[in-house]
Amino acid sequence: MALAPQTFGFFSPTVALMGVGCAQDTGTQAKALGASHVFLCTDAGMVKLGIADKVSAMIAAAGLRVTVFGGSEPNPTDINVRDGVKLYRDSGCDAIVSLGGGSSHDCAKGIGLVIGNGGDIRDFEGLDKSTKPMPPFLAVNTTAGTASEMTRFCIITNTNTHVKMAIVDWRCTPDVAINDPLLMVDMPPALTAATGMDALTHAVEAYVSTIATPITDACALQAIKLIARWLRPAVANGGNVEARDRMAYAEYLAGMAFNNASLGYVHAMAHQLGGFYNLPHGVCNAVLLPEVCAYNLIACPERYADIAVALGENVRGLSTVEAAEKAIAAIRRLARDVGIPKNLAVLGVKAEDLEVMAGNAQKDACQLTNPRTATLAQVVGIFEAALAA
Repeated sequence: MALAPQTFGFFSPTVALMGVGCAQDTGTQAKALGASHVFLCTDAGMVKLGIADKVSAMIAAAGLRVTVFGGSEPNPTDINVRDGVKLYRDSGCDAIVSLGGGSSHDCAKGIGLVIGNGGDIRDFEGLDKSTKPMPPFLAVNTTAGTASEMTRFCIITNTNTHVKMAIVDWRCTPDVAINDPLLMVDMPPALTAATGMDALTHAVEAYVSTIATPITDACALQAIKLIARWLRPAVANGGNVEARDRMAYAEYLAGMAFNNASLGYVHAMAHQLGGFYNLPHGVCNAVLLPEVCAYNLIACPERYADIAVALGENVRGLSTVEAAEKAIAAIRRLARDVGIPKNLAVLGVKAEDLEVMAGNAQKDACQLTNPRTATLAQVVGIFEAALAA
């Protein structure tokens, strides 16, 4: 892929803690950032399971106060953000810790942007709209997929339009990202599969992005290799700590890749499915990924051939295009093996909504770095292929 005539930055958290038991250092890290009263942003599930209490105790052990906000919903909304902002201010907090998967992290980012800058979360849609820093922000991850614990991406649903707002802002990158596989062992198989396929999508889209660099390429390919090796075992046995640990590295590497190379039409389209139907983001990505890859193939077949090799496919003696097609087949097979729904129809998506969603996808920031441009009709065609796959 030819290098674009521009310079590139590289965005990543200041500190990343990885490995068994690393979450125990959450309070110590928050204290080092100057925190005295932590706002713990999480979801009702983490509260119900007692994980929020467990992490609160880790934070309190460092001598810090904790206020728990369990109001982050799947596909977090502007209302969730406003509720969190009110509790943060009313409680007198001075730092944020997010706990959970992408929804909790994104909700926390939205809260932090408003706390730091004022206004409403809708003011920050787009690229680098903030002008002031967020409070100290640590992200404790419990899934291996979104990489929101380490990226500058924040996705919040506008409840008026039912469209997911893409906020890309370097100031909402967490100061500290924490990936402890012990917090992931209770993740159910379906969620493990969906988040793992989300991570694969990040790596694939970053690798074929029009602004990919040698650094993002290295991260993306290694993430793909790890996912190909470890996602099936993680789905098969959630207590397999080695598989959980390897998947945590995989999703973090994929996050490093797309945090800097951005994404493509899989995410641009999945955002619409999430906004319209409130569907799980990782599942939407998994269903759309092979169809978008098939559409993109003519733009960069050599890149998809590399992906085939990273997925463990034998491409000896094949042409570049034949090797690229093996990558798409391998993605379909992995999705099937881990139990991803067959198509969008199974998820309740309706044909009459496709054109509106396609139009919105063309406005989504993620499509800007897709390797192949697309007309409205072509995006509808990709949706149709995923509907009937």
